[in-house]
Amino acid sequence: MGDWAKLQRELNFQFANLSLLQQAFVHRSYLNENPDCSLGSNERLEFLGDAFLGLVIAEALYQQPEPLTEGEMTRIRSAIVCQESLAKLASSLHLGDYLYLGQGEEKSGGRKRPRNLACAFEALIGAALVDRGIEATRNLILRLFNHTLRRLVEEGIASDYKSRLQELVQAERQERPVYQLVAEEGPDHNRRFTVEVLVGGKVAGRGSGKSKQLAEKEAARKALERWE
Repeated sequence: MGDWAKLQRELNFQFANLSLLQQAFVHRSYLNENPDCSLGSNERLEFLGDAFLGLVIAEALYQQPEPLTEGEMTRIRSAIVCQESLAKLASSLHLGDYLYLGQGEEKSGGRKRPRNLACAFEALIGAALVDRGIEATRNLILRLFNHTLRRLVEEGIASDYKSRLQELVQAERQERPVYQLVAEEGPDHNRRFTVEVLVGGKVAGRGSGKSKQLAEKEAARKALERWE
């Protein structure tokens, strides 16, 4: 079975109760073939982890410096906690190597099955919550999802305004708005981008932000204020 010390190092998270960590990887098929196993299945931990993961991501979205709409928060949270996203993260952590599987599940490719990987990840979060509590587990989640959360927030809030503007422009003019970068200022750790959005060759909006996506979003928002 997997190297539990290695997994904890990769997670930068130490379990006080190792059996909880191990239980997070016990698939029901394993217990069907090994009824004397002292570990229970990971299903209850998965339930707990799923609920807490959704809460932490929702809280992180709510606390963004630039407020998100309810629709934006819902879409971004769904993209983060969906099976595909969790399975991808679980795969990057090689969680499949730690799964306890029945022989049939093993032979049918269960270690790479997205559902098994996503469930194991949620169970891992549940085990961490039981073992170390709310704050330590919240920090673990935010650390693991930091890059994805930041990227989806920037892309998500930009796409809403940009999509709405594109719909309006195409409906009335049968063309698409064009975004152009007009300024890039500041040191590498604190860059500031300025973007203009053109409709029919004329500036319809201008916006600035810490990334091109945020600047485009602001330009689209200002264009919409005039348009609508």
